[in-house]
Amino acid sequence: SFEGRVEVYHDGKWGTICDDQWDDRDAEVVCRQLGLSGTPKALSWAHYGQGSGPILLDEVQCSGNELSLDQCKKSDWGQQNCDHIEDAGVSCDPFTGTDVQLCQSNAVEGSVRLAGGHSPSEGRVEVYYNGDWGTVCDDGWTDLGAQVVCRQLGFR
Repeated sequence: SFEGRVEVYHDGKWGTICDDQWDDRDAEVVCRQLGLSGTPKALSWAHYGQGSGPILLDEVQCSGNELSLDQCKKSDWGQQNCDHIEDAGVSCDPFTGTDVQLCQSNAVEGSVRLAGGHSPSEGRVEVYYNGDWGTVCDDGWTDLGAQVVCRQLGFR
C-alpha cells in the first residue's frame, strides 16, 4: 500500500511515468500527494513491473516541495522517448525512519521485532542476539509461539 509503480490519470486514461531524471525529490512529492509519510525512495527500471498503456510523463524534475506532480517541471503530457522498461516507481516506506533505526541499535539480548510486514503488527519474526538481528526458523512454530511474540511486542 506504500510502494509500487507510479501511474497518473490524464485525459481519461491511466499511464506510467518514465524514469528519466526520476529521483528521491520526485518520490517525496508522490508520497505527499498520496498522503503517505514514510521515507521517500525513487525506483527506476520498472522495479515494480512494467505498466501497460501510454507513458504519460517524462523528465519529471521536482524540487521536493511541491504538493503534486502537476506542479513539478516535466515534459508535456504524452511527450516522451521511453519504453515501459523505464517505468518509475516509488516507496514511501513508513518503517525506515530514524526513530526505528535508533530503537533497533539500542536493542538488548532477546529483543523481538517484526520485519517486512505491511503494518507494524505483522511480519517476519526477528530476534536480537549477540549484537545482530536474526530470523526464527519455523520448525515447530505454532500459534502458541506467535502468541508469545505478540505479547512480548505489546499486542493482544
